[in-house]
Amino acid sequence: MATDNKRNYVLDTAQLIVWVCVFLVPALINFGMTGNLPGAMGLLKGSLRSLLPIFAIYCLNYYLLVPRCLFGGNRKWFWIANAVLLLAWNLYKFIPRGQIPQEVLDAFGPKNVWAFWIVGVTASLFMESLVILLAVGLRYLMRMNDREKEIQEERRKTAEAELTWLKHQLNPHFLFNTLNNISSLTQIDPDKAQESIGQLSDLLRYSLYDSESQKVPLASEMEFMDNYIDLMALRCNELTAVKKELVAPQGHVEVAPMLFISLVENAFKHGVNARYPSFVNVSMQMEGDTLVFRCENSLFEKQGSDHIGSGIGLENMKRRLELLYPGKYTYSQHAGDGTYSVEVTLDLA
Repeated sequence: MATDNKRNYVLDTAQLIVWVCVFLVPALINFGMTGNLPGAMGLLKGSLRSLLPIFAIYCLNYYLLVPRCLFGGNRKWFWIANAVLLLAWNLYKFIPRGQIPQEVLDAFGPKNVWAFWIVGVTASLFMESLVILLAVGLRYLMRMNDREKEIQEERRKTAEAELTWLKHQLNPHFLFNTLNNISSLTQIDPDKAQESIGQLSDLLRYSLYDSESQKVPLASEMEFMDNYIDLMALRCNELTAVKKELVAPQGHVEVAPMLFISLVENAFKHGVNARYPSFVNVSMQMEGDTLVFRCENSLFEKQGSDHIGSGIGLENMKRRLELLYPGKYTYSQHAGDGTYSVEVTLDLA
């Protein structure tokens, strides 16, 4: 609202300056060329007599008829009001109220005086219509600018709502899988299960509180990732090798929270088999101003539509990347020879 008021104040001031210049410039030019002050003052009075009604027509349209009628849903009143206004003014201006000036009779002749009125009325209507169009055009540009701002604001709110929805959809999905892992562990190693519950507590605190922020410190995100990989590794046996390389940055770097959890989950889901040698390698580090996340795993494809590189979690992650880092991220994946790899880069400059 304050921005709109400031814009209106600037526009009103600029318009007033322009109109003052229109009134004064002819007289100033005359005075500059002739040095005749009385003559310049007379020209100024003539300019005021002829231009003040046009200025009034402009102001009436700009401040009242265009915003209230033309853009306010009462277009017929805009046309009616202007028609009545122009008709009344031109009748007053051109109907003779005395003897016709001799110079007009000399120029057109007694029988052709009507041509003088036609030329005068046509020129007057053209000028007045031009001023009305100017008021309409300026108001139209302001209206388009306001609508563009409204559209941008709606897009921002929609994006924020979608991000919130995606995040809330992601968290239960992650928690469901983690709880299943700990549940299986309670039957094998109760002490380890108790320790894992403590890790899960830290993860819950992070996912419920810290991840509500739009950005979190990268070091905190890496700590969360480290704990998450440990919990995911609980379901693996001795045939699976899990390697992680999470290099915290030196300075303060922020990133959107919980972006890469779906990729890690996908790696364990499709890359681990209890009967065959398996591996999951995860790395995340800064390379200049670019965050590079890499995940590589052995590949044991599921049957049907549940194949690697698909799923709700991954689709949500890709959508979040598009909303949070448009034009500032890359996503690439490769599958072949029993190995699947994925790399995501984020420009955090």
